[in-house]
Amino acid sequence: MERRLSAILAADVVGYSALMEQDEAGTFGRLRAHRKELFEPEIEKHHGRIFKLTGDGLFAEFTSVVNAVECAVSLQRGLLERNASVAEDQRMYVRIGINLAEVIVEGDDRLGEGVNIAARLEQLAEPGGICVSGKVSKEVEKKLAFAFEPMGEQKVKNITEPVQVYKVKLEGPKVRPRPRETPPMQEVSSTIPAVAVLPFDDLSADQNLGYLGDGVAEDIITALSRFPDLVVVARGSSFAYKGKAIDMRQIGRELGVGYVVEGSVRKEGEKLRIVSQLIHTKNGEHVWAERFDRAGTDPWALQDEVTGMIVSALTGETGALKQAQYQQAWGKGATTLEEYDYYLRGHEQYVKYTKEGIERSGEIWREGLAKFPSSPLLKVKLGWHHMMRVMIFVSDDPPANVRKVGELARHVLANEHLSPQVARLANWLMSFVLVQEKDFDGALAAADKTVALAPYDTFMLSRLMMVLVQVGRPDQALQWADLAAARDPALGWAYNYGRGWAHLVLGRFGEAVDVLTQTEFNDAHLLLAIAYVRLGRLDDARAEVDKMMKINPAITLQAWRLGYSFRDPAILDRYALDLVQAGLPKT
Repeated sequence: MERRLSAILAADVVGYSALMEQDEAGTFGRLRAHRKELFEPEIEKHHGRIFKLTGDGLFAEFTSVVNAVECAVSLQRGLLERNASVAEDQRMYVRIGINLAEVIVEGDDRLGEGVNIAARLEQLAEPGGICVSGKVSKEVEKKLAFAFEPMGEQKVKNITEPVQVYKVKLEGPKVRPRPRETPPMQEVSSTIPAVAVLPFDDLSADQNLGYLGDGVAEDIITALSRFPDLVVVARGSSFAYKGKAIDMRQIGRELGVGYVVEGSVRKEGEKLRIVSQLIHTKNGEHVWAERFDRAGTDPWALQDEVTGMIVSALTGETGALKQAQYQQAWGKGATTLEEYDYYLRGHEQYVKYTKEGIERSGEIWREGLAKFPSSPLLKVKLGWHHMMRVMIFVSDDPPANVRKVGELARHVLANEHLSPQVARLANWLMSFVLVQEKDFDGALAAADKTVALAPYDTFMLSRLMMVLVQVGRPDQALQWADLAAARDPALGWAYNYGRGWAHLVLGRFGEAVDVLTQTEFNDAHLLLAIAYVRLGRLDDARAEVDKMMKINPAITLQAWRLGYSFRDPAILDRYALDLVQAGLPKT
């Protein structure tokens, strides 16, 4: 077996499935042109060789790691220039990863862990970005005029040891990287500002508007998660501190963040006041504090001001680019304060993920739609109500619920003037609808659109893993789980659920048990029962079914099957037999 030391470059197109859905022939033509006119000539110019094409991606080998990095930078800059001359919806963005390692030579192909790590580094890169391993950074740091920003040790799929990762900064002065030994969450926090947003306290006179403080905080989390130069702790982690008097320095240590946003809300009639402050967790000092007042018809503007202040205070940027990103993220329509109030009150019930909470959320959103019948925000949330009834197995008629969801989602998406927030929720919802309708390619395209609208929303990424599993991409789902775990370890209840399903589909029943015992979300007990049956542990399987029946006494095999739709229908057939063996009632 021949081995050689090589620099491996891995590249692929971001959101390729969505681009193909919009314009299959045009997208394929542009991809081919980029390869022939940019990628192949640049790789050859830098003395590299393409050894594998992967549909929308490629792998190339270089004998010089310096040439590999220079080539990657040239490719990204060249693609940026080419994008400038085409319409925005026709632009292609590429992620690139580079690793230096021994590889196995097998004819014209290159194999081994060194190639796999390059692929994992590419998946960690931002659109238009480059990630390299610590070996690459160490080798070229004194030879190239590019800065390397440390991202810390990252645990990547199917690689036992964590990989030291650096991001190539295409602009700015050269910075010599230093070795780091802190945990992954603090790794990211020390190089990129990391922030946790706590639920805002309710200071209204009657003390019954807690949902408002929660909703404002959650929407700020959503807005901040769109910015690539911020790490934002997900709702499940930061909301664990609700109602607790805890020192901000302790929160900083426990969540691995440098900053905490806290505040209060007060609503009196048509007047809404938010008081917010940004606190540095290292010393507990205030970075800034501000009061925002709004009255009448534009509650979104109030959140916009708060979010803008937070972003500015954390990044120190007030330029046109930041403002453009900000306006793109929160370009709202004319949502009224009362309409927004219905949205938040329903959402407070919805996120309980109980039958009672889901039913109450539907009641609130229907009441809101009676007053605001054209509201896309309330329509898409009502769609989520119907979908969640199916997903937690409490629907009396799952097909009817899915049809209603499809009607609502399609009606909302037909609106050409949706805010990014509503478009994200609608495309996310549509991905689940299309899975149920067995349009698996369409579901994947909708998931890609959703991620493009909020690429750093870790919770959303965790939940969309189930779309990937059902359309036949369990390996990609596990990759998303690794990203979610690196960004917010406290979201384990969400991404470990998706991991459990992925391992089941891949036949890794022991690994499925390992992760499913770390979550009780939804039907995790039933998934554990399946894994135990497959491992020959029938008593354990029956115990898990008993636990599920105590949580949801009405659940049956029929309802469970209607909650899922797989590209390979044999998956449900196999696991249905396992659940019957474990004691789940058929009807």
